[in-house]
Amino acid sequence: MPLGEYRKKRHFDVTSEPKGSAVRAAGKQKKLAFVIQKHRATALHYDFRLEWKGVMLSWAVPKGPSVDPSVKRMAMQVEDHPIEYNAFEGVIPAGEYGGGTVMIWDKGHWLPESPDVDAALAQGQLKLTLQGTKLHGSWVLVRTRGRPGQARAAWLLIKHRDEWAKGGGSKNDEDDKEDVTEREPRSAVSQRLLVEIARDEGGDMRKAADGDPPALLERMLKELPKPSPKQKSKQGHPPKTRPAPAGGTSRSKSAAPRSRTSPRSAVPPAAARKKSRRATKS
Repeated sequence: MPLGEYRKKRHFDVTSEPKGSAVRAAGKQKKLAFVIQKHRATALHYDFRLEWKGVMLSWAVPKGPSVDPSVKRMAMQVEDHPIEYNAFEGVIPAGEYGGGTVMIWDKGHWLPESPDVDAALAQGQLKLTLQGTKLHGSWVLVRTRGRPGQARAAWLLIKHRDEWAKGGGSKNDEDDKEDVTEREPRSAVSQRLLVEIARDEGGDMRKAADGDPPALLERMLKELPKPSPKQKSKQGHPPKTRPAPAGGTSRSKSAAPRSRTSPRSAVPPAAARKKSRRATKS
């Protein structure tokens, strides 16, 4: 089965990744899709995928692609993925294979420059042209000897020298000095950062943020609106109490009520009682 290894590694009752439909080889007239997914799993990497014969041939590129022809980026070949995976952007639950946040970093179509793709893959040198939203022009995948004990072949992803090299087509010299993955950190379909995808999809925001440019995150924090005075008063401040009236403390409701005895029924003072006795004697 072409997708047997892919399906064996995943629990589709837990993860929202697509299981994939039956594999059917595409006709010669159909455009071939490519996608690059920025994936913050155990470590940040970029999954480079090329459509071929009904599946997405896949390589994990730890540092992501570079438009500088002098830079050779390691690309570890991984299991084929279904065509439906091209539309997956979201969160793979923790504990699942590849658990973390996934972004569609770039997408488009690719054209083989090698006349026989199968033969080129077997020989370990596939030349291709990318027509994406971020990456363009001529590229090559070159298989290396690999290291002892590696289960899969290691490849190199290299940009050819053309009008899209170095600055990604930009005439700005400042852009040439910055890596394309740093200059273009957002999703090609939703314009979100990894941390925003994790926030929206219920993922680990702190882990996802490790894959976003720190300078951009700091700038976003500075641009957040400042809380209003009313909002500040609600953030842990005790409620204000009314001041006590001048000259004493306010009387509580539980205090004893005043006597309702009228002045006439009150006991007369001592002086009044003496006058009353003299009048009686006379």
